[in-house]
Amino acid sequence: MKRILILFLAFAIASPLFAQQIQQVPLIEVEGYAERKIAPDEAVFSINLEEKAFKVPDAVNALNKKTQALSDALKKAKIRDYKLVADNYSVDVNRVYQGGTSRDDGYVARQSLRIVTSVTNEDLQKIVSAIQNSGDMSYNLHFGIAETTRKSLENALLTDALKDAEARAMLIGTTLSIRGLRVFSVTMEPNYRPQPMYSMNAKVAMAESADMLVETDNQTLTKRVYVKYTY
Repeated sequence: MKRILILFLAFAIASPLFAQQIQQVPLIEVEGYAERKIAPDEAVFSINLEEKAFKVPDAVNALNKKTQALSDALKKAKIRDYKLVADNYSVDVNRVYQGGTSRDDGYVARQSLRIVTSVTNEDLQKIVSAIQNSGDMSYNLHFGIAETTRKSLENALLTDALKDAEARAMLIGTTLSIRGLRVFSVTMEPNYRPQPMYSMNAKVAMAESADMLVETDNQTLTKRVYVKYTY
């Protein structure tokens, strides 16, 4: 215990000294920035299902039937290159509030479904038809950048951001006649994930006798770093 107390006191004394030494080190801090504009490559149909019943099994069974109906419709339409993802499953008491009081009115089962495919998939119209033919379902369609695409550009963006920071530091050094710049520390800003672009921001044309036409605006991926140089 005594040894631990001594170590704690030593650390408490050394910390301000260490911080003071860092403050005495001559530093130049620069920001490096890189961005890439890229067209969305992923289309996601989001569907929220909800079923109410007086008994839990009845609510769950009704929900499962809707999910299965959609899965069967997608398969029947022979849609290519898609994933049907189910998540956020829940069953809760259906509590109704009225006149300042509440009462329990059975149960409500909820399920979120996502149909994920590429923007260039020629079967987008078939997916819409499959959803509409699967019962009482509403959906949102949005366009974004797939995770694999973001990861493939991560290293390139980081390299460009570091080069940008280096160029700025060299410019400062040359302008102010500072020689022997050396990297002291590097800090990366958390990855920026652009919000998905919803269909209201895209041009989507649908007709019974024609395929869905999709025109989306480019989205921007960015990388920002902060580099401290000493000399």
